[in-house]
Amino acid sequence: MTNRRGLLIILSSPSGAGKSTLSRRLRDWDPTISFSVSATTRIPRAGEVDGQDYHFLTEKQFQNDVANGDMLEHAHVFGNFYGSPRAPVQAAIDAGRDVLFDIDWQGAQQIQNSALGPHTLSIFILPPSIAELHRRLTTRGQDSDEVIAKRMRKSWDEISHWAEYDYVLINDDLDCTEKSLKNIVTAARLKRIQQPGLNAHVKRLHTEFEETT
Repeated sequence: MTNRRGLLIILSSPSGAGKSTLSRRLRDWDPTISFSVSATTRIPRAGEVDGQDYHFLTEKQFQNDVANGDMLEHAHVFGNFYGSPRAPVQAAIDAGRDVLFDIDWQGAQQIQNSALGPHTLSIFILPPSIAELHRRLTTRGQDSDEVIAKRMRKSWDEISHWAEYDYVLINDDLDCTEKSLKNIVTAARLKRIQQPGLNAHVKRLHTEFEETT
């Protein structure tokens, strides 16, 4: 049996398409899948733990990490910097553990273009319709009408990048979408590039073949 290299699993979608629920179900299915802990320059909120909720950095530390290539992706949002540190992700995939990223299309592009790009699996979740997307945002009861309107305006910008992903799922039935997501992850784990032990195995087969002929 060959050893496996971990995957960088990227899930993206407009708000309300079901990404958070699918992420939770994926981790319930395989608890060894971990969320990437982001780095940020914002001030910690009450109860947040450094290294668990976020890696809290000064702006200078963050900029140095970006300059040194230590961030897989980064962005400036509402006056603060956010990014995905490379070192813990590299350590996880080298140990055969998958890392899950809940990021937008811009972050996905940066990771796909990084040195770890060959080990990424990017999946975009589409809603069945715009009307259904609006219904889901409204029935959650978490946001004001103004916030929902902003999320709806942003949703098309997200959806317009669907073709940049490896796989695209239309989430019209949550259970069916979950099954498809698991199938995609299972198949991606078996890609040749994810199995570093294959070369050694084939060499052993070759040796055995030479010895028997």
